[in-house]
Formats: sequence, structure tokens, C-alpha cells
Amino acid sequence: MEQKMLHILQNCKNIRELKQTHLQIFIHGLHHSNFILPKLITVSSAFNLLDYAVSIFQNSCCPNVVAYNNMIKCLIGQSHKEALRVYNRMKVSMVEANSFTFTFLLKCFESSEALEDGKVMHGETLKLGFGSSVFVQNSLLSFYANCSEKLHSAYGVFEEMPERDVVSWNSMIGACMNRGEIESAIGLLDKMPERNIVTWNSVVCGLSKAGNMELAHSVFEQMPERNEVSWNSMISGYVRMGDAKAAQSIFYQMPEKTVVSWTAMISGYATTGDLKSAEYIFNHMPVKNVVSWNAMISGYVHNHMFDQALCVFHNMLINGKCSPDQATLISVLSACAHWGSLEHGKWIDSYIKKNKFHLSIPLGNALIDMFAKCGDVENAKEVFHHMSKRCVITWTTMVSGLALNGKCREAINLFDQMCLGGTKPDDVVFIAVLSACTHGGLVEEGKRAFDQMVQEFDIKPQIEHYGCMVDLLGRAGKLEEAIRFTERMHLKPNAVIWATLLFCCKIHGNEDLLISVTEKIMDQEPSNPGYLTLVSNLSASFGRWEDALSFRVAMRQQRMEKVPGCSSIQVRSKVHEFLAKDTRHVQRKEIYRALDSLNGQLKSESDCAIRILQ
Repeated sequence: MEQKMLHILQNCKNIRELKQTHLQIFIHGLHHSNFILPKLITVSSAFNLLDYAVSIFQNSCCPNVVAYNNMIKCLIGQSHKEALRVYNRMKVSMVEANSFTFTFLLKCFESSEALEDGKVMHGETLKLGFGSSVFVQNSLLSFYANCSEKLHSAYGVFEEMPERDVVSWNSMIGACMNRGEIESAIGLLDKMPERNIVTWNSVVCGLSKAGNMELAHSVFEQMPERNEVSWNSMISGYVRMGDAKAAQSIFYQMPEKTVVSWTAMISGYATTGDLKSAEYIFNHMPVKNVVSWNAMISGYVHNHMFDQALCVFHNMLINGKCSPDQATLISVLSACAHWGSLEHGKWIDSYIKKNKFHLSIPLGNALIDMFAKCGDVENAKEVFHHMSKRCVITWTTMVSGLALNGKCREAINLFDQMCLGGTKPDDVVFIAVLSACTHGGLVEEGKRAFDQMVQEFDIKPQIEHYGCMVDLLGRAGKLEEAIRFTERMHLKPNAVIWATLLFCCKIHGNEDLLISVTEKIMDQEPSNPGYLTLVSNLSASFGRWEDALSFRVAMRQQRMEKVPGCSSIQVRSKVHEFLAKDTRHVQRKEIYRALDSLNGQLKSESDCAIRILQ
């Protein structure tokens, strides 16, 4: 009967079948069988029923070492404290631990929080005579490499090992590479009596991640054999360095290209802005997976080609071979947000709900950002309130979204709610709060937020925080206070801050400050066409025609042109983009006729209002 139940248990395809089999095991009185119990625990864990597995184990009569080991193994990546409780029960029950017990137990200790408990287990291994077990010692070496800030303890275990295998050397080399100790890793490689492909790959991968591609290439050339990991590590390394040509060279030398290699090349070309080459690689891939599609979509988003990103997403759905994942949806929502396409954004929101995607923190943040930037603040708030977990980025996105849509006081109230709820603010959320105060003209609230940032949360102001405060004070007409504020800054004011003050001079008609602030801007960024245009226009508005002309002449002589402003609007399913003084749009005649009509009506209304006042 035990063999029959074990066979049925091993062939369970879902949770329902597992629980039915468990019931049959119980009916036949086999629930305490040390032959079936370990497998029952393992299968339960495989179906992500960890609590169920723990319950089975806790209700077992006298589990053997295999059952204990399987229970500890199921707790890897979960709770090292729970794993310790299982081990302590094992000791109390007088069940003798073996090398697998400590191998699994030490794998449960993955963070610095587990360091002290791991040291206790180190003592246990020595006390029970496992100091000579290469398997246990390798696990100890990995534990110290993962949990200790420095590698002294890992080196200590490595040096004291009576016997080392290739795993011991690879673990030590990998640990050195992960900590950036390249010389030590190369030294160990030279001393290593026998190397395998994992050893070479560990070094090449470590050097690639460290950005030392010259040395990585040298080691790569020395390799007696290479596999997919070797080639992909080199390609990825060159991609990270932005060297698409070197990555391409390795890619075309590769004897068998994998989907990882093709995808790495797409990312590489996209990073350098070469979207034509990225498209070529993408279109010629023999097999695509979801990561390949994501690389192409995010490449377009990264290069501000949002319509193309949405087009690729549409083709992905038509293709049907790969279903979008959360990363896909986050990239596409970003495209919708930047493009201002609410219709596309709403469709993706419906797709998420229809396909029952888990509303993770990154996905929720992307939805909030999209709705807020597209002007649908109510839907942004709905997503925010539906999120079961939030991080500081979630709060920042919502605060920023409210401010962007003119709900500045609500944004500040939300920030206060965040602080009361125990979420610690960072420097970015304070930029959002100060921007909300600026948009809403909330001077006192802005001052309070700035003081709160510095005094309560001990956050050192950055140039962006200072810029927000200068803008807030300047727009409110407190120009002298804004000047005093810039003088007290611990950072040197940049051209952006002086340009902000300059713009405030125009708003409030303060010609006295115009000259001194203009000098500050010209000292720092004399060749910025945007600032030169601003200074020229302001000089003209104050009747300083000679100054305005001199700035215009300087721009012409240096052949500088201000990049024209661009705006977009979605009409039905199409997004229309416009530049300042645009002459490219197919309906430009109708648009300019409508603008002239509106200008005429505004002028008429203005003249009428002036006559009434007179």
C-alpha cells in the first residue's frame, strides 16, 4: 500500500489531487510513515503550500532524518528562524543530523540578519564532526560569503578545509568577484589545481559586471572551452559599457546563438540609440520570448519613440506566442503616460483586470503614473486605494499626480497621511511636495515641508529642492526673500535657479533684478539657447532693446537654435503632436484658422472688459 500511495503522490497534478491523496494516506493510517512523510512534505511545498507542509510535519509522530531534512529544505528562501525551530526539534527528538541537514540549514541563512544564528550552526558542524565534510564546508563558505560584510570568515573556512573540490574554489572566486576583489579572484584562479567551465564563467561574468572588459576579454580568450554563459557574459558586458560594436563582434563569432544572445544585442543597440539595428536583430530572431519583446518595447520607450513601443506591444498580442508579463505592461504604461494616450492606457488597465494580473507595487505605480499624467486623477486615486502594499515611490507618484492635476492641497494632505502611516519619506517625495506647493502657491506649507525635510528627517537638500523653494518664493512675489534663500544655500546656485528668478522678475515686473540675475546666468551657461532666448525676450519686455538685440546676434553668430516646444493631444484613437509655429500637420490650415478666430474673440472680450472698467 505504501508503494501505491507513494506512486499516486508523485503523480499529483494539482492541489485538489494532493489533498485527496493525503486523505487516502490518512484513511490507511500511513500519515506517520517515514517512507511517505518526506515525499508528502516535498510535494506540498512544490504546490506553494508551505503552511500545509509545516502543518503535516508538526502533526507527524516521529519523523526520521529524511523528513527533517526535507522540511528544512522546503524552508530555504523562506524563514531561517522556522528552519532553526525544525532543527531544534530534531535535537530534542534525538534524531541524528547528517551532512544534508547542515547543507540545507545553512542555505536558509541568506542575509546579514542570520549571521549570528549561522555562526552557531558552524559550531554545531564542528561539534558533530562535520569539519571534514567537503559538502558542509562548501555550504559554510557560501553562507559567510552571502551574510558577512567582509570575506574574512569565508577565507577562514576556505583555508581550514582539509579537502577542497572545484565547488570550493568556484565559491571563493565567485565571492571575491561579487565583492569587487578582482586581484584576489585572479590569484585564486591561478592557484586552482583544476578548473572547469563554471570557474572560467564565474571570472568572465564577474569582470564583465565590474566593467573590466579588457581583462574579461583576455580571460575569455584563454578559455579551453566556452558555452552559452561564456558568450552571453561577454555580450552583456559590452552592452552595459555601451560598446555595441564589440558586442556585435562577439555575437557574430558565437557558434550557436540563443534567445538570450539575440535579446542582449537588442538591448545593446537600444541603449546606444541605434533602433534600426535593434529592429533588424529583433525581426531576424528565430525564436522570441517575452524578454525579447520587452527589450524591444523598453528600447523604444527609452528612446522616446512611444508610438512605436505601442505598435510592438500590439504586434506581440497579435503574434500570440508570448503573453505579456508585468514588465511588458509597465513599459507600455510608461509609453502611454509619456505620450498622453489615455485611451491606450485605459485599454491596458482593462487587459490587466481581465487577465487577473496581480497588482504588484511596480505595476500599481505605473498605472497611477499613467492615469495622473493623462489627466484622469480619479482613476489614479482608485488604483492607489486598491493597492494592498505601497512603497515610498507609490506615495511619491500619487502626490506628484495630484499636484500635476491642480489638487495641490490634497497632495500635501496625502503626504501628511504617508508620514503618519509610518512610511519614511525620501528626498524625491519632498521634491513632489515642494512642487505641489509651488503649483498651488502654498508658500507657508512649502516652508514647513522644507524645514521638516531638513530638521525632522535629516535629509540634505539637493539643488532640486532649492530650485522648488526659489520658484515658490519668486512666484509669490517674495523676490528679496528668494535672493536671501539662494545666498544661504550650501550648494552653488546653478543656471536653472537663476533662470527661475529671472522668470519671476518678468511676472512681477522687477527690472532691478534683471541685470544682476542675467549676469549670473551668462557666467554659468553662456551658450544655452534656451536661456539666451529667455533673457532676450525679457530684455525686450522691459524695453531694453539693445540688450535683446545683442543676445539675438550672439545666438546667430554661434548658430544656436532653441529646441522648439512640443505638445500632444489625443483625438479619438490618434495622438497629434505639435511644435511651436508648426507647419507640418496635415490640418494646419484649419488649426490656424481656429486659432485666429479664438485670438479674435479673446481680443474682443479683452477690449470689452477694458471699456467697462474705464
